[in-house]
Amino acid sequence: MSGDLETSAGAVLAAGTYSGYSLHTRPEQGINLILSQPGISCSRVTRLSPTVVWALPEPGAELPPRERTLQLLLDDNGRTIGPLRGEILWSDPRRYDAPIGIQLVDVTVEQGRQILSTLDAAVRQGRAMPAVSPQPIEEALVEPERIRSILKSVCVMKHQGVLRQLGRTLRVSLEYFDVVTSQLHWRLEEPGTEWGAAPYDIEVVGHNSAYRLRVSALETRGGRMVTPIPRRMWKVRHRWHRRVPAPAGLRARFHHPLWGELGTLEREAVDVSFNGLCLRSPAEDLIFPGLLLQPLEVRGEGEEPILLRGEVRFVGDKDGQRVFGLQVTPCTPLDESRWVQLVSQALSPATRGGEQWLEPLWELLVDSGYFNLSGKRTEHFEELRASFFETSQRAAHLPRLFCQTVWPSERGVEATLSSVRPYRHSWLVHQLAKRPGRPGGDVPPGQILRDIHVRTLEHAQSDPDFRWLVAYVESTVPLIERVHMAYARAQADGGEALVMPVRIMDVHCDERSGLPSDGFEIGPARSEEKTRLAEEITRTRPACYVEALDLSRERMDLRDTAATWHAAGLERERQVLVARRGGVAVAAILLELGQPGTNLFRLLDAARLFPLTPEGPDAYVALLDEARAWYARRGRSSFVFLREDEDDSYAAAARLHDEPGAKPCLWLLSTRMLPEFLEYVSEATVGRLTPANHRTA
Repeated sequence: MSGDLETSAGAVLAAGTYSGYSLHTRPEQGINLILSQPGISCSRVTRLSPTVVWALPEPGAELPPRERTLQLLLDDNGRTIGPLRGEILWSDPRRYDAPIGIQLVDVTVEQGRQILSTLDAAVRQGRAMPAVSPQPIEEALVEPERIRSILKSVCVMKHQGVLRQLGRTLRVSLEYFDVVTSQLHWRLEEPGTEWGAAPYDIEVVGHNSAYRLRVSALETRGGRMVTPIPRRMWKVRHRWHRRVPAPAGLRARFHHPLWGELGTLEREAVDVSFNGLCLRSPAEDLIFPGLLLQPLEVRGEGEEPILLRGEVRFVGDKDGQRVFGLQVTPCTPLDESRWVQLVSQALSPATRGGEQWLEPLWELLVDSGYFNLSGKRTEHFEELRASFFETSQRAAHLPRLFCQTVWPSERGVEATLSSVRPYRHSWLVHQLAKRPGRPGGDVPPGQILRDIHVRTLEHAQSDPDFRWLVAYVESTVPLIERVHMAYARAQADGGEALVMPVRIMDVHCDERSGLPSDGFEIGPARSEEKTRLAEEITRTRPACYVEALDLSRERMDLRDTAATWHAAGLERERQVLVARRGGVAVAAILLELGQPGTNLFRLLDAARLFPLTPEGPDAYVALLDEARAWYARRGRSSFVFLREDEDDSYAAAARLHDEPGAKPCLWLLSTRMLPEFLEYVSEATVGRLTPANHRTA
């Protein structure tokens, strides 16, 4: 019996919780479980794989003892598989209609082949579906401008589509969007085919969603068709992460966890995403949903192997060949770094990680005018140059903390955008810069900005703990207003986004106010004072602000995030100082410290002030002077004060500096909105559509 238990445990380790296929059909058309010993004689199977069978027993059936090894058969309309052996892993004797689960043991290769062949037939007949297949997210779109924006993006980006009609599937493309007549010009991509009679269902692909529309033809002529803009579209998204074709030569090696006699299996990769991999695989590989493949060795031509843990989520056909899709996670931090680099490059092939382009990147920041933001000059940033280079080199190996994206060309670096995870569940998007003019070659308008946004934001999306995007944006920049601000405002009422004005003011550590402390005692906040501060922040700030910036009482010390940074050899710290009068805390200043060179405007060396009583603002100058000393002790020459109120009364006395014409905002966006925001970025950065003089077939 002990050997059986060991085999059973091995089967459990070989398959996930939702192993195999769910069966949904009438009892007379289903697969039945038959036991060859006293107990349940026959029951309808509801889920099946080579590792487990779930079944609904007949009313009044007697359950066999759990400790007994069972002999069983599977019957599919007269076709019998077995005898098989198994052990009951779950049952509820209190309910007559409760299913039972039986863990199969010692299943042979031939028996596994029979089970999977039966299930393949059931899938083709519509009697079964993978137990782990995610359901698509579908949404109806009726707003005219949104529909026009999507179709404009599809047209400019030359995304492919399919036309479905009476069992036919034809490849089509949206060749032209006539903005004057509001008509769509479609083209057949398959020579020798005809459109057939309208109406048609057409599916077109966006950034990471598919859009389905029903159209009536106005005119068909050869390979062209003209249709009106639809009044309604349906958006369908199947995955959280976008998938793209795998790099040429990428292959995966693994051993079957149930049947080692199949030997080492090596299969070609079809597509990849941050958490997914699709492989070509013949039926002889005996792959089924829920199967756990670990380790899975993925290797490109001439590349070091990447070790992944994989769970099969899908088995089916693609382009006439059998494939299976896996949900994957890297085995080690080094594997994670290599996997993120490989997938990032596949998702955005025109971009690169910044660590190999640091000198050209610095030149871009100079040439683009990035260093002149907020009235500063290039010389102001020279002291951070060395630390910027050092941090960028280290960041390339820390994909769970950093992403630095560049778009290179023969001119050097055309554009850059970076992100960093300064809080437990939030990524800060920062340091956006673009070189003036256009590079050589055929680069569509908007392509560069779109590419760097997609790579940087999809990198954050790959973090399983990701909940919020954070940015400090300059609202006077047209691109920021059109892409970031407009989208966030539209989502703000639902609590999924925030646009909040904030003054970003420089504070020099050697430039104290020179004023007396006015009787305030300043020191580190006590536990009860931190609780009071958290309550004040919760009362006066939106919930998304509190969540994204780790300002709840439980996370105010930034302990978990700081530990992650320290483990990587990087600085990250938060301190709360309070000003007391008569032993009562009247105001608090929250101080944060980050690795030098992470953000060139020192946004990780930032302070915020909060009043705790009506007289709190009287202590602000003294608190800022104490903050100067705190940052100076940590080797900083200056820091940033993020002023979130309209009170200018203490700015001169505290010797605060900012650019009068700047209008920065704190920008927050929920991770739940990121797939839609990426679609919006794709739409908002495409070039303009212009009327055509004449279109012919």
